[in-house]
Amino acid sequence: MKAVIIAAGKGKRLRPITSTIPKPMIPIGGKPLLEHSILCLKEVGVTEILIIVGYREELIKNYFGNGRNKFNVKIDYISQTEHLGTAHAVGFAKEFVGEDNFLLMYGDLLTDPKVYKEIVTIYEKDQNEGIISLFEVNHPQEYGIISLDSDGYMEKITEKPSLDLNLGNLANAGIFVFNPQIFEAIEKTKLSIRKEYEFTDSMGILINELGGKIKGYIIQDLFWSDIGLPWHLLDANKFLLNNIKQNIKGKIEENVQISGNVIIGENTLVRSGSYIIGPCSIGENSLIGPNAFIRPFTSIGDDCHIGMSEIKNSLIFSNTAIPHFNYVGDSIICENVNLGAGTKISNLRFDNDNIRMKINGKLIDSGKRKLGAIIGPNTQTGINSSVMCGKKIGEGSIIGAHTMVNEDIPANTLYYQDKNGITKKTRSS
Repeated sequence: MKAVIIAAGKGKRLRPITSTIPKPMIPIGGKPLLEHSILCLKEVGVTEILIIVGYREELIKNYFGNGRNKFNVKIDYISQTEHLGTAHAVGFAKEFVGEDNFLLMYGDLLTDPKVYKEIVTIYEKDQNEGIISLFEVNHPQEYGIISLDSDGYMEKITEKPSLDLNLGNLANAGIFVFNPQIFEAIEKTKLSIRKEYEFTDSMGILINELGGKIKGYIIQDLFWSDIGLPWHLLDANKFLLNNIKQNIKGKIEENVQISGNVIIGENTLVRSGSYIIGPCSIGENSLIGPNAFIRPFTSIGDDCHIGMSEIKNSLIFSNTAIPHFNYVGDSIICENVNLGAGTKISNLRFDNDNIRMKINGKLIDSGKRKLGAIIGPNTQTGINSSVMCGKKIGEGSIIGAHTMVNEDIPANTLYYQDKNGITKKTRSS
């Protein structure tokens, strides 16, 4: 079977994480998000993959290449230069698919590998025009909600419906199998009021105009996330790390304590006095310790330095230094970040209320009692700086010594306290 992956979006709600990398390349569980999906596709017999790329596409192409060397699958690419909607993106795959049935998925989601096996098995058994994966969500007004008939077939999809409509809570989970008739529906799809060609409209045309049937497959008791918000990355990382096996390739000095399942990459040195509690993943060519404390559900990238510091339930991207007396909890620290000595990140409110984070100008309840900060790539903090919970620091910014970050910091900003203790911020060129 062939597969088509849509991976062209900019991931704006995840900024500053996606300021330098596309969303499918965000590293979680020791690998880019998209790599986890490709490995799952390979397991269900997919041998040819087309990736629809766009934003920062060179990073995807350079990493995955033609697919044969790293994954033993054939990978092709098509660029979506104009972002005119999901149907527009899927339409590029017509020639690649030909007369075959194909698996279609969004490249910015993560789910249990069993989902791929189950959806393919059901499709091959029923042989309808399509099958759509569905997931029960807590806030249906934030998703495209699918209505099924009594036989489990898709009747309609309603984008972000009012709760008063009582349309249920089955959201489009972004994994499908179709036969080539879907492309006829795409060709009939008109521009929406958002000036995009919506794939949900194409599915409606397949059902209502072309007489096709799309079976609903509900993901039950299995992990799924669309990685739409920063804290979703921490949830996905936890799911992945809960399924790793011990694999230590680096050098471990004497007086190092390691418990639980831990991955340590080649040429990584763990110095004396360090304490690592799995599950966690540490990449290649990194230096850990001496006297580092790495707690569960932490993923550390390649070429990192974690010194006499404590890291807990966090994502630390490559080329980042957290060397001296730092605390990082429930946070995402992007690539090429340097935390000055004594930098601390808060992850808990005094009132124990949920942490809220500003996303595209709107304050969103994370649903989490513990959530730290998002620190963008190429950022530095001075000694003894503090970052309050739920705050974001944009890419390329510098936080001055002894400065408390109690607001979101834009990209390329110098944020500091002057000699009178007054906080100032200026944009760098």
